[in-house]
Parts: sequence; C-alpha cells; structure tokens
Amino acid sequence: MIHEKESKQTNERRWLAAYVKMHHEKKVRDRLTEMGIENFLPVQEEVRLWSDRKKKMERVLIPMMIFVHVNASEQRTVVTLPSVLRYMVLRGEKAPTAIPAAQMEQFRFMVDTSGSAVQFDTRPLSPGEKVRVIKGALSGLEGELVTVDGKSVIALRIEQLGCATVEMHRSMVEPLE
Repeated sequence: MIHEKESKQTNERRWLAAYVKMHHEKKVRDRLTEMGIENFLPVQEEVRLWSDRKKKMERVLIPMMIFVHVNASEQRTVVTLPSVLRYMVLRGEKAPTAIPAAQMEQFRFMVDTSGSAVQFDTRPLSPGEKVRVIKGALSGLEGELVTVDGKSVIALRIEQLGCATVEMHRSMVEPLE
C-alpha cells in the first residue's frame, strides 16, 4: 500500500518555474517540446519597427524563466539541460515551489488569448476588486481589476512570482460575488 502511494506521488505532475540562461528561453522551450515534456513559455508577438522594415517578433514576458509541468523523474531531467540553471525555490525551503494549476491555466489563457499586450510585474500590487471578464477575447477570465499608472488593468496573481496584467476597460468586466 505504501509503495502504491509513493508511485502515485512520483507520477503526479505539477507546475514548476525553472530559471534558464539569459536569451535561452526559446531554445529550452523547443528542446523540452522535442523531449515530450509539457512546458509553457509566456511570449507575445509584437511588431518591431526599424527604419527600413517591420518585423514580427516573440517577446518573452518573464525573462530567464520557463514553466514546466512535470512529474518527479521529468523534474530531474529538465534540470540536467545545459541552459537550465535551477528551479524557483522559496527562501528557507529546499524543494522547488509548485505553482497552483488553476493560476497557470488562467495565466496561459490570458497570454494565449489577449489581443492586448500582457505585462508581467514582480512589484507588489495592491489588492483590487475581484472580477470576471464578460466581453472580448478574454471572456471568462477571472482576476482583479486594479489601476496601474492611471489605467484599468485586470491582474492575475501568480503565487511567489508577481502579477500578469492586461489593460481592460471597466465596462468589460463584472464583479464576482
């Protein structure tokens, strides 16, 4: 019976944040995908303007970080990749910090669906009104409506990391009960 419980724990997947070498995020994403390890690199396409041309580029939202959804054996494999430095660990802890799956789902939805630029901020953000988006591409997204630099934004808190925000007009949200 104990053996059964141990094997269940080693197969259980959880979201971890891995630090990678500067400018190696996309290489690590591609390598993990080749290896069949589920990962999420928060990027958004943006158009860069040069004097002679325009070019679409992927902007990494959180430099030097990639998220992996791994079991215990995949967790050990990921950290052996040359460009992966270590996992995010809370001060005073030894084991990597797991990010709640619900927060990762909301964050992935925001990044993948938003037509507006998503920002990521590690500074503390004052709590806002709990809301649900009712109009537009992000319909169904739940977060906090806060004011940042004089603009209304919807913020998603990601435990131990910070907040992902996207501009959102108040008319596009409704308060959560």
